[in-house]
Parts: sequence; structure tokens; C-alpha cells
Amino acid sequence: MAGPWVAELSRVWVETAPQLNSRKFLIDLRNVTYADSAGTDALKQIYKQTHAKLLAGSPWTEYLASEIRKTASLDANEEIENANRA
Repeated sequence: MAGPWVAELSRVWVETAPQLNSRKFLIDLRNVTYADSAGTDALKQIYKQTHAKLLAGSPWTEYLASEIRKTASLDANEEIENANRA
């Protein structure tokens, strides 16, 4: 998930997201062999919007899934802290 594939994922997500409504969503990472920071960020944004189930099939994709979940959780906690300060 790097380079032009990030732009393609983002384009497809913008088209697809409105059609999901309240359906459950799954992100299959099992065949992902690399993700640059832009690719990881795109996956994090999709995860934050959907709270999708993340499928991983190797130690690396388990790590990627963990990073996606962790960052989304940290962002949510930061939003709560900011709201409490306001």
C-alpha cells in the first residue's frame, strides 16, 4: 500500500463509503506486503470511520493491524481530552 495505490484506495473509498450505511466492514490485510506512511494513514482513516474488522495473516500484517487500531484509539482519546478541556 504505497504510491499510486494509496490514491486509488482513497478514490475508491470516497465512492464506496456513502453506500455502506451501517453495514459491517472488513479490511483484509493478508496479502499486504508493504505500506508506506501514506498507505498506513489511509487505512487508519478508513478504520476510524468504520471500526472495521482487520484480517491479518502474517506477523507483519498483525503489526500493521495493531498500529491501525492503536492510532485510532489514541486519536479518539485525544478528541475526548480536547472536548473535556473546552
